[in-house]
Amino acid sequence: MNPSILLAAAASVPATPAWNPTVGAIISISSIISVLLATRIKYPNVGPKFPGLPISATTFIGAMAFGHIIGVGIVLGLTNIGRL
Repeated sequence: MNPSILLAAAASVPATPAWNPTVGAIISISSIISVLLATRIKYPNVGPKFPGLPISATTFIGAMAFGHIIGVGIVLGLTNIGRL
C-alpha cells in the first residue's frame, strides 16, 4: 500500500484518549449490560455451562466481546465530541 495514502488517512483519525478510570468504568458498565442482555438471546445455554451465571461460557465470552466493542465506541464518541 502506498504510504502517502496511510498518511492522508492518519490526518483524519480522531484523537484517542489515554486510559483512565472513567474509560475503564464505561467499558466495564457496557460489558455488564451486554452480559445481562445476553440472557435474552434465543439459545443462551449452548455450549459448556458457566458456573454462577444463567448463560454458557461461549455466550459469556461473546457478550463480553460485544460489550467491549460497544464500550470502545462510546469512549471514542465521547472523545470526539469533547466530553471525555
